[in-house]
Amino acid sequence: MQILQIISSAQGTKSHSTQLSQGIIDKLKSAHSGSTVVVRDLAKDPLPYMEEAHLQAYFTPAEGRSPEQQQAVRHSDEAIAQIMAADTLVIGVPFYNFSIPASLKSWLDHLTRAGITFRYTPNGPEGLITGKKVYVAVASGGIYSEGPMQPYDFATPYLRWMLGFLGLTDVTVARAEGVKLPEFQATAVQKGIDSVAV
Repeated sequence: MQILQIISSAQGTKSHSTQLSQGIIDKLKSAHSGSTVVVRDLAKDPLPYMEEAHLQAYFTPAEGRSPEQQQAVRHSDEAIAQIMAADTLVIGVPFYNFSIPASLKSWLDHLTRAGITFRYTPNGPEGLITGKKVYVAVASGGIYSEGPMQPYDFATPYLRWMLGFLGLTDVTVARAEGVKLPEFQATAVQKGIDSVAV
C-alpha cells in the first residue's frame, strides 16, 4: 500500500496535526506490512497560489501550451500524479482561524482540474479520484466537534465536501482537540490516534 502524507502545519515537529497523522500512519503500516509513505510537506514546499498563468494553462490543450504555460501547470500535474499513485491519504490539518491553512487550500486548488480530477455530467459533477481511503487528522486548540464552538468549524465540512467533489468519499476524520486547554493537552493526540480503526 502506498500512503501519501500531506503536511500543512508550519509548526514542524511540534505540530499536533503532524503527530496525529504520524500516529495514524504507524497504525496503517503495522496493519499493512510493506507499506510505503510519500511525504508532501506543504509548509516547507508550498504550491504557488492560483494565478492567471495557471488558469490559462489549465484551459489550453497540452499540445498548444507555451513554455510558460507548461511550467505553470507543472505543480498541478505533480500533485495529481502523487494522489493518483496513492492508495491511502493521510492529511494533517491544523486549525488556523477556524479553517484550513492557505497552503492546503492551494494544494486543493491545484488538484481541482476539470476533465482530469472531476467532470461535469448531465447528472451533475462527478469526481474522478476514486477508490482511495482518506484520513483527515485535525488538530485544534479548542473543542470543535461538539458544544458551543461546533458551528465555527469551517475546516472539516469544507474538506469533506471538497474531497467528495473530487471523488474521495471514504473519509475518516480524527481529531486532536483541546491542545491549548490544560485538561486535554496531555491526551489530545493519543485520543485522536485511538479513535482510528485501520
